[in-house]
Amino acid sequence: MITIIYNGAERTITAETNLAEYLASLNLARPGVAVEYNGTVIPRSGLAECVLRDGDRLEVVTLVGGG
Repeated sequence: MITIIYNGAERTITAETNLAEYLASLNLARPGVAVEYNGTVIPRSGLAECVLRDGDRLEVVTLVGGG
């Protein structure tokens, strides 16, 4: 198990989880979700390549349209 920081809160997750898997576990693997991984915005095409490590920081936002 490892500890990451997700939107400012500590979360314990299984080691070797990639970013795509983690977002899917939160029901956030969909369009309109932006992810910052250790200060870098990650495109959707790169989510599966980012393996989460102990101490990583994630900021995840959901884009909402309105008028």
